[in-house]
Amino acid sequence: MNPIPTKDQIRQWILDNPTLLAKRDIAKAFGIKGDARIDLKRMLKELEEEGTVTRVARRYIEADALPPVAVLEVLAPDGNGDLFARPLEAGVPTDGPRILIMPQKGDPALGAGNKILARLTKVEAEDHGYEARLIRALGGNPLKVLGIFRSGAEGGRIVPIDKGADKEWRVARDASFDARDGELVEAELVGKRSMGLPQARIVARLGDPNGPRAVSLIAIHQHGIPDAFPDAVIAQADACVAAPMAQREDLRDLNLLTIDPPDARDRDDAVCAEGDSDPSNPGGFVLWVAIADVAHYVTPNSELDREARKRGNSSYFPDRVVPMLPDILSGDLCSLHQHVDRACLAVRMVIDAQGQKLRHAFCRGLMRSKGALSYAQVQAAREGFADAVTEPLLDFITPLYGAYEALKRARVARQPLELELPERKIVLAEDGKVSSVSFAERYDAHKLIEEFMVLANVAAAEELIRLKRPLLFRVHEEPSPQKLDSLREVAEASGFTLAKGQVLQTAHLNRLLSQAQDTEFDELMNISTLRSMTQAYYSPDNFGHFGLALRNYAHFTSPIRRYSDLIVHRALISAHGWGKDGLSPWDIENLAETGKLISDTERRSMAAERDTTDRYLAAYLSDRVGAEFAGRISGVQKFGLFVKLDETQADGLVPIRSIGREFYHYDEASQTLTGSDSGVVIGLGQRVLVRLTEATPVTGGLTLELLSIEGGALRAPAAKGGRYAPRKPAGFKVKREAIKRKVTRKPR
Repeated sequence: MNPIPTKDQIRQWILDNPTLLAKRDIAKAFGIKGDARIDLKRMLKELEEEGTVTRVARRYIEADALPPVAVLEVLAPDGNGDLFARPLEAGVPTDGPRILIMPQKGDPALGAGNKILARLTKVEAEDHGYEARLIRALGGNPLKVLGIFRSGAEGGRIVPIDKGADKEWRVARDASFDARDGELVEAELVGKRSMGLPQARIVARLGDPNGPRAVSLIAIHQHGIPDAFPDAVIAQADACVAAPMAQREDLRDLNLLTIDPPDARDRDDAVCAEGDSDPSNPGGFVLWVAIADVAHYVTPNSELDREARKRGNSSYFPDRVVPMLPDILSGDLCSLHQHVDRACLAVRMVIDAQGQKLRHAFCRGLMRSKGALSYAQVQAAREGFADAVTEPLLDFITPLYGAYEALKRARVARQPLELELPERKIVLAEDGKVSSVSFAERYDAHKLIEEFMVLANVAAAEELIRLKRPLLFRVHEEPSPQKLDSLREVAEASGFTLAKGQVLQTAHLNRLLSQAQDTEFDELMNISTLRSMTQAYYSPDNFGHFGLALRNYAHFTSPIRRYSDLIVHRALISAHGWGKDGLSPWDIENLAETGKLISDTERRSMAAERDTTDRYLAAYLSDRVGAEFAGRISGVQKFGLFVKLDETQADGLVPIRSIGREFYHYDEASQTLTGSDSGVVIGLGQRVLVRLTEATPVTGGLTLELLSIEGGALRAPAAKGGRYAPRKPAGFKVKREAIKRKVTRKPR
């Protein structure tokens, strides 16, 4: 570890590096890590008190200087027609040197009163000390397009990649950003629309359309995910200010903490717990879950509301997020940052020593997070390895785990579905390429937050049911008889049993998974059980949540990234008379339509995220064509086999034409292929060795060659001795014909 720099060294570095002003940038420059960051923080505080530097929005700048990027208000033109501006950010001096706006070709026209985000450069001129170049006009958002640049004699054209786009965009030579023919580019509309092709200015060169930086953008556009906010939405978001106390309950003394991944883009939930002092509840706890009050900012039928409903949810990719709300809300005003007052909806829940909820009460409040922690930090603190951040918070962390132990006992009694499937994490390097594919470690800290959130969601549903208010439930129905019968056959063929002839409960599936645990069929049974499940959806009718084994369940805990939660918040606001921003008559009238819409947008995001992951994995493996990989058959179709590779969990296709030299009979019910001559039976879960023959990043496709099954060269596995031997397809056909009944559901 490098020695702590002197104050003079820090001051000089700030002067020499005007674009790297955050504390983490200073720490990185001097190699300061661990506990030494405390000394750095102390020195910066001393420099600030001495008047040497000024802290603005977590950045340290030279005293009396302006930051490199600032929000400005445009002033009226002077006698020469030049435009000047004044800074608007809190803590930035307004009486300093004048700021001259330097317009660039293609910039929109600016006038007095316009607010802009601009990059500032310090200069030495007679009538001004800074020059400002426009980044974007606040309240405005130019129309953008993603496409392939085709160069021409006078510039070029952009061919959009959107399937529905039938019009090219024209690019002048001086607006091409030196893009090369065939490059993927992002461009924005310039000037007013008129007859002929729209004129564009390229704002970003994304390189090879097959390259890593293009992966998520292509998925976003192909799946029709809106990634640019309309001007009116941006303007409304920019006009928002922090919510006042007003009639809110003051929760700022509660020991609330936010616990999230280290790269969290928003923080919408905070938790705290303490032992219940009521002698009638020995071993019980009082839990608080506080959630960002998005409803205060996103009111019914506003521009923000209509856009949020259209998006339905935020979409997350390895290199970017497409938020449901503009960043000023999702990343700032709504996000529960530490040591900052934030509006919230909160629920106080009392549980007994067995984790059973005894009572709950909701309120609309103002909170102040005592700390922003990561899961790994909290877990390390629990295990006796607290760092400088968590050491002062141990008294707040310890009771969280006490409450979690009680909730675990309730979970065991309830028996929700316990699937064990690894969470894949794609890590990108600075150049946008995949540097590694890992599997995220799952701590008790993750499970703790999940149990708190589940309990809060249950409380929200029960509260609105009690008050007879409309809401959107999170519905997860039990598996269909057809899927359940197929799962039972796979289980029996693997040597396990799944009870039949009784009402299916998650406990039955958990017993099946327990039988397979630590055997060679462990992963097979988890995958097969997952595939037997129905997709969850949103509905004003309550059909319960099968997977969680809960009768009443609604999403309440993530309104920054899910529109369903915003609807639940509005329902609570209306039910308790907390303001005029609750559910509107239109919301209520269109509740079923909203549920269908956001269920569809959720699936759209999942598909785009899955496609992006496939493309990244194909790019990652493209340098290893010809290599051999171990894996397991994860899908069987008439046209071939899908194999999930052990190393990356990527799925590849083995075409049917490449498997041996015989015809294979496909049976849909048993998910098997049977060799017409050899009798070889190929089915789900079998261990295989494959060779990668092709990786296509543009589609995310992997083509594989099958080398061996269960250690043998395309041999049928034995029916006994632990090998997977699916029943003959004829048996499935008889059962399939017997399953004809329909299941009609009635709301509870």
